[in-house]
Amino acid sequence: MSAIADPKSLDPSQPNRPTSDSPNHSQRRFRPDAVIAIAALLALILLGAALLAPFIAPFDPDAQRLLARLKPPIGFSGSDARYWLGSDQLGRDMLTRCLYGLRLTLLIALFGAALGLALGALAGLVAGMVGGTVDAIIMGLCDVKIAIPFTLVALLVIAIAGASAVVLVCVLSLAYWAQFARLIRAQVLTIREMPYIEASRAAGATPIRIAIRHVLPNIVSPVIVMFTLNISNLILLESSLSFLGLGVQPPTATLGSMVGLGRDYMATAPWVVASPAILIMLVSLTVMLLGDWLRDHLDVRLRER
Repeated sequence: MSAIADPKSLDPSQPNRPTSDSPNHSQRRFRPDAVIAIAALLALILLGAALLAPFIAPFDPDAQRLLARLKPPIGFSGSDARYWLGSDQLGRDMLTRCLYGLRLTLLIALFGAALGLALGALAGLVAGMVGGTVDAIIMGLCDVKIAIPFTLVALLVIAIAGASAVVLVCVLSLAYWAQFARLIRAQVLTIREMPYIEASRAAGATPIRIAIRHVLPNIVSPVIVMFTLNISNLILLESSLSFLGLGVQPPTATLGSMVGLGRDYMATAPWVVASPAILIMLVSLTVMLLGDWLRDHLDVRLRER
């Protein structure tokens, strides 16, 4: 005997409710809460290690001990109990240098992303609110920036200004400002046609007041998400530049420079490269997971599913 169908299920006016096997449900469960919790815990551990590096590091990061050079990590033959992660080619403690390198890499990526956001937000807001020739000029500059390979820009800036942490922050800020500008301009063009914007304009509000009071609060969510996701991109970009010798110069340690300096010892002492490389992977993966989770929770369309 066949089952009787529910009349509501045959009524086209009734919305279809997703079941546990529906695609929307499976998409929302793609990243379980446990994964996000682990990523958040790992982010706290990495951030705490970076902030407390001067207090928990066992050695000076630049102290050289040539008699203890290339000591393997604890647990391997020939290891030294003082060097938990081993020592590098100059006898410097790898754990200490990883802590200080993580600290500087995070600072450079955060300040670079913040400066790039500031430049892109200003450009995108002006382009979207003013429009016309100003909009065309700013968007033309964005197209030119995207068309030019970033490595060439980095080489030019570093050749003129020199290699230092401040210069590297400025270089990284140039990496994604055009993407921020395009995103914010698109959001502004959508929001400025809303009825409440027209009402504010009719009430005599100035463009600056409209931008600060009404436009900026409504574009915060996508900008925060893009900022978070770009941090991981800048960490990888900083590591690439430091690996090529275009970043902070020795003896100051960043994770990328440690990988670059240790590449000649990968065959005989792989821990010299493995420790900072694993940290780069963990930081980038953690930031990307948290940024992806933040996108899902701030996107109204995904929350309504």
